[in-house]
Amino acid sequence: MSEAAATLPAAPQTRSSTAVNPWLIAVVVTLATFMEVLDTSIANVSLPHIAGGLSAGVDESTWIITSYLVSNAIVLPMSGWFSSLIGRKRFYMLCVTLFTVSSFLCGLAPSLGALIAFRILQGIGGGGLQPSEQSILADTFAPAQRGMAFAMYGMAVVVAPAIGPTLGGWITDNFTWRWIFFINLPVGLISLILTSRLITDPPHLRGQRREGLKIDYIGFSLIALGLGAMQIVLDKGQRDGWFDSTFIIALTVISAVALVTAIVWEWRQEHPVIDLTLFRDRSFAVSNAMMFMLGFVLLGSTLLIPLFAQTMLGYPATQAGLALMPGGFLIICSMPLVGFLLSRRFDPRVMMAFGLTMVSVSLFYMTRFDLSIDFWTLATARMLQGCGLGFLFVPINTVAYSYLPPQKNNAASGIINLSRNVGASVGISIVTTMLDRRGQFHRDRLAAYLNPANPNVQKMLDGTSATLQAHGASASAATQQAYAMLQGNLQHQSDMLAYIDNFWMLGVATLFLVPLVLLVRKPKRGGTVPAH
Repeated sequence: MSEAAATLPAAPQTRSSTAVNPWLIAVVVTLATFMEVLDTSIANVSLPHIAGGLSAGVDESTWIITSYLVSNAIVLPMSGWFSSLIGRKRFYMLCVTLFTVSSFLCGLAPSLGALIAFRILQGIGGGGLQPSEQSILADTFAPAQRGMAFAMYGMAVVVAPAIGPTLGGWITDNFTWRWIFFINLPVGLISLILTSRLITDPPHLRGQRREGLKIDYIGFSLIALGLGAMQIVLDKGQRDGWFDSTFIIALTVISAVALVTAIVWEWRQEHPVIDLTLFRDRSFAVSNAMMFMLGFVLLGSTLLIPLFAQTMLGYPATQAGLALMPGGFLIICSMPLVGFLLSRRFDPRVMMAFGLTMVSVSLFYMTRFDLSIDFWTLATARMLQGCGLGFLFVPINTVAYSYLPPQKNNAASGIINLSRNVGASVGISIVTTMLDRRGQFHRDRLAAYLNPANPNVQKMLDGTSATLQAHGASASAATQQAYAMLQGNLQHQSDMLAYIDNFWMLGVATLFLVPLVLLVRKPKRGGTVPAH
């Protein structure tokens, strides 16, 4: 997009429906999206129960998560193309139907293979929901109201993965794992009924459909292969030892070749599956980079905090999930405020800089964690992070659409949602790898100081052994237990240092994004963020 294009007179607003309150439309489309995002994390804590119920190994059961993420990632960037091909309302309802029916089939699955197959279908249906909702909101609301609309959408996207593990654990403990899929049925049916009655395609999209689109089979195949292979690498890499595994190496090569070829191919197509020309707009390109990092930090820290609470502090799963809740509530409270400020012409770049700074500060605060912190220290750190996240999601989305014409909304929503989801997958892969590798590094370093010839170490062993003997243990048993306790402390301390390394890494990565805000194009003075 050229700068000159942004100065053209504003085109008439295209609304999904002029006879329906736009906020009712926002509630309807957010409903299904919330359930879809929830499903990306709700099954995580239930994997051991699912494996046991289907007579499968826990390692095999991880394909329940991987299969969903792979199919979801493939559909995400192509949702705009599908919307143009068959109509956005029709595509959205098809996705809701497929997601709902496959959720029901997942709950009935008699075997692990059947469950994985149904999860693939569920991921295909779910992959089109977020981009479709985002483009519906962009077309339904005028630019002045778009911030508040994206705030509602943002609450669903940010809060759902935070409560997913807690809700999944509660359902599994009190009912059965099958109900984590069955709960989607009423939401899906309500969403379908309301969507059919309230939402229509805007005129510009109906015009696109009349012109017709050629199906780009080559581009579609290359993107599906590249993204699918990449998602498997990110999900399975740490478990298989990354490049120690020929399977991971082969998939990495396939993914790289397919994606590079897809970029070259799509750039030259008249009707590409993914419209890469959108990246000519500087604001859109920067927004995608920031959305990638938002997914990276949000999901990476959402994994780390409850895992830290359970493995290092000994919290049960429910209490670990509760540590995330105050931060989630703060996000819910801050997003409407952000939407209100945007509707009053407040510069979104200032909010983005503030949000990135707050997230970075919260992560640096987490580097001060130790094994004696209380619940509220943990919750406070998440609340600080939640304050920053609330000031990121809405402004980033608003800026991403600021200079795009309405006919590009579908394509843009698919790309920006893909950026967030890939960022989340990369974030989870990096933090899990760092936990393992840095933990081993710190164990080796600390073990060098635990030589039994060291007087301090020997004094520690003698004191522990004497205490155990005083409680009835024999001399030999007390000595063995003293060594075991020393080894356990070594493991605990090295893991603690690995968590701190992760928090440092996430904090520095977030802080480095602040200068990128300067690359975002400034909104017009005295007007709304320009959109058409």
